[in-house]
Amino acid sequence: MNRRNLLVSLGGVLALALGIFVGQFSREGTQRTLQFDAPLIGIASLTSDTYVLAIREAGGIPIVLPNGDGSPERIKEYLDLVDGLLMPGGADIPPSEWGEEQHPTTKLLDEDRYLFEKELISEWINKTDKPLLGICLGSQWINVAHGGSLVQDIPSEFGVVHKGTTHPVDLEEDSRLREIFGETTFEVNSLHHQAVREVGKGLRVVARSPDGIIEATETTDKDRFLIGVQWHPEKIIETDKKQANIFRAFVEAAARKGSREKTAK
Repeated sequence: MNRRNLLVSLGGVLALALGIFVGQFSREGTQRTLQFDAPLIGIASLTSDTYVLAIREAGGIPIVLPNGDGSPERIKEYLDLVDGLLMPGGADIPPSEWGEEQHPTTKLLDEDRYLFEKELISEWINKTDKPLLGICLGSQWINVAHGGSLVQDIPSEFGVVHKGTTHPVDLEEDSRLREIFGETTFEVNSLHHQAVREVGKGLRVVARSPDGIIEATETTDKDRFLIGVQWHPEKIIETDKKQANIFRAFVEAAARKGSREKTAK
């Protein structure tokens, strides 16, 4: 058994342990027949099985990449093995990453997860051109890894609350995100108190809330799928079917990239 097949098998065991089955399943509004070979999608530091379900439903094979003791020892292998990377939500990135002191409301990631994810996303961005999707904290990681900075606390700085609420987002007309959703304005859930401030090199802002908070960024590289969204689409798929679009687009991009790499070999 080659290493990829072994990883898929291990992923299946993990999925069963979570009480789910790896592979595609059907719900109303979900494609029933895949038009591509299911790609392996790495999920960093799993915090909720909703990410696994969203990737599985979109046609990918979810593989959890454990942060363990924070060691980067296996990261090179992960880069080779998985076809796409999903960076999930979580606590806050140390503001020392962009040269600021810690705000009283900032709740730092645990050290092991911080060290692992910092190395993982840096290596993924700089040493691969494979698809990357960041959600909430994952979106913030994308910006910080590109040299950007964050607003540490939206309520104290802007006088608005983005945690535990809903609000509209407005998408840029010429963005990949607009193409994915087919709409320029829609309602999202909002669970964050931090957001992008200075946009990292090679990124562009593609969505904002009505109060001006940055809600999504994507790469300026037209040939790469690299998107960060501040809301949690995986949590509202059941009530807002279009939120599945971003996972389908991500998985399909990973499948195409994986297929091209196999052909090249």
